[in-house]
Amino acid sequence: MKNIIAIILLSLSCQSLTASTEFPGRTKYPHVPTIELEELYQSRNNVVIVDSRSTYEYETLRIKNAVSVPLSLSSKRFAMKMQQIRDENPNKKIIFYCNGHTCMKSYKATRRSMNYLGFKNVYAYDTGVFDWARKYPEEADLLGDTLKDPSRLISKADFKLHTLPAEKFIKSANESIKILDIRDRINRDGFYIFSGDEHSIGLSKSEKTELDQFLDSVSISNKTLYVYDMVGKQVRWFQYYLEAKNIKKYYFMKGGADAFFNIPLSRLLDK
Repeated sequence: MKNIIAIILLSLSCQSLTASTEFPGRTKYPHVPTIELEELYQSRNNVVIVDSRSTYEYETLRIKNAVSVPLSLSSKRFAMKMQQIRDENPNKKIIFYCNGHTCMKSYKATRRSMNYLGFKNVYAYDTGVFDWARKYPEEADLLGDTLKDPSRLISKADFKLHTLPAEKFIKSANESIKILDIRDRINRDGFYIFSGDEHSIGLSKSEKTELDQFLDSVSISNKTLYVYDMVGKQVRWFQYYLEAKNIKKYYFMKGGADAFFNIPLSRLLDK
């Protein structure tokens, strides 16, 4: 009997360790209730699914019929949007999600709704949009259309193939390469890695026409495109847009503009 109890306790301990390793947010936010992938799928038509990521991520890949309420909104705007959702759906569960197992936005949005807005019946779906899209591609939208085929999802390995270390990215940029800075105006703040030789176009809707025209010029020129953002995360989503525009020769700077400050100046100067 003691052996059986020991085995059960060991099994429970292993399950707990696996959960805390695979989903670190469950340990960091133990009071945030979570919902599993299968349960969310079965109840998807009777709940409100809220995307807590950036608008750009939402417009790139999302769970079908999800609504966008970025965690990055001011507290006041977040509260207004969430209160409207609750007023329109008083008895429904509200499910927040973000990118995946190690993303904390879904937990934070759920906690904010519970603690500061006093909401009940709110949960974090922490398995994330990628696992959902792989398993239920008919219930996911990619660039505004139903995903259908999960092979359209860009793997981490393929993203890595298009990523260069910051120093190599900077040193290899020359006149035969077109450089695009997709940081927003606030993040640029007058700092340009290539002394203004890059094209600075953000990912906002107001700049979409300019961005499309630039990418069309890249395609016509058949030049290689170098792209950098602030910290190397936005480019992961921008890759889908480049592929949709049929641009194949492109590279991203690992770590984004922030990585520039980790390179000793002496290694960037011509000798």
